[in-house]
Amino acid sequence: MALRAVATMAMAARVSPRGTRRHFSITSPNSFMPPPFAAMGNGEGTPGREQAPPSTNLFVSGLNKRTSTEKLREAFSPFGRVIDARVVTDRVSGYSKGFGFVRYATIEEAEKGRVGMDGKFLDGWVIFAEYARPRPERTPPQDNMTIQTPIIRRP
Repeated sequence: MALRAVATMAMAARVSPRGTRRHFSITSPNSFMPPPFAAMGNGEGTPGREQAPPSTNLFVSGLNKRTSTEKLREAFSPFGRVIDARVVTDRVSGYSKGFGFVRYATIEEAEKGRVGMDGKFLDGWVIFAEYARPRPERTPPQDNMTIQTPIIRRP
């Protein structure tokens, strides 16, 4: 019985390193390599997203949950006259959703703010600033979802 335990341990010692080496090898041709973030921190907005047309309104993502509207205004004010800044919050809990909007007086100031704050730290988190996309038009809901009960007439 002792020989069987020794043989089992010897087999495990031979198999285990080879098996774990397969899982942790970085020389495999199928090893995962994340794509480079070329757009990060150079004023080009969120990586992988197309640019919105220039406007005075900036969309700011990646905000810390504790970043206030005043703190957002203070961070973007060195780049121009901030007309409005707001952090979007959840209606029920009141906590920040992690993004907000900053509106500048001119498009040139908005461009300075976008380039100046994109990829920078605010309250310990890296934020992304890009032009805000216009809100899509909402179509009124159609009333075809209501169930109509048929009227049954008896003779």
